[in-house]
Amino acid sequence: MKRITSPSALLGAAALCTALLQPALLQAATIDVGGVMLEDRVTVANQPLVLNGAGIRYKAVFKVYTAGLYLGQKADTPAAVLAATGPRRMSITMLRDIDSAELGKLFSRGMEDNMERAAFSKLIPGVLRMSQVFSDHKKLVAGDTFLLDWVPGTGTVLTIKGKVEGEPFKEPEFFNALMRIWLGPKPADWQLKDALLGVKKG
Repeated sequence: MKRITSPSALLGAAALCTALLQPALLQAATIDVGGVMLEDRVTVANQPLVLNGAGIRYKAVFKVYTAGLYLGQKADTPAAVLAATGPRRMSITMLRDIDSAELGKLFSRGMEDNMERAAFSKLIPGVLRMSQVFSDHKKLVAGDTFLLDWVPGTGTVLTIKGKVEGEPFKEPEFFNALMRIWLGPKPADWQLKDALLGVKKG
């Protein structure tokens, strides 16, 4: 005997399938930035974050790395990013080989250039430790990724090539000092600053 399925039942089944598939589709969404596939949402400390913006760091005409900024909710100004209270992430993927000790020095200089001297001096122990971590890696090659995660109550967690490096940097100011490398008044790359903030050039 042939079974007849009502249109409403078919529509209900389709809606159910869509509802079940939707979370997976959302999680699977990626964006190509300089050949690096960045997820449009990640989870840090059990909190969902969205890709606020992403771009490429150039030095002269050369591509150095792809950067992606993840926040709990979108922010289009440096002040809003620095004031965010939940977990945050900066993801960096190398687009060329680089001496990692040199990269660590550039980050330290970027922090210093975008802070008052007195505020920077308080972070020097952490800056020196971070520089040492990069020095220990000797070299980062194209495709290597490192993460800078701010986890409330824990600190800044540095992950290089999938491995957490040492203890978290506990000072809340340390993560924001890192963010100023890209978002401060003297950013590493002005175009990258706009890209991380999601600023569209008309």
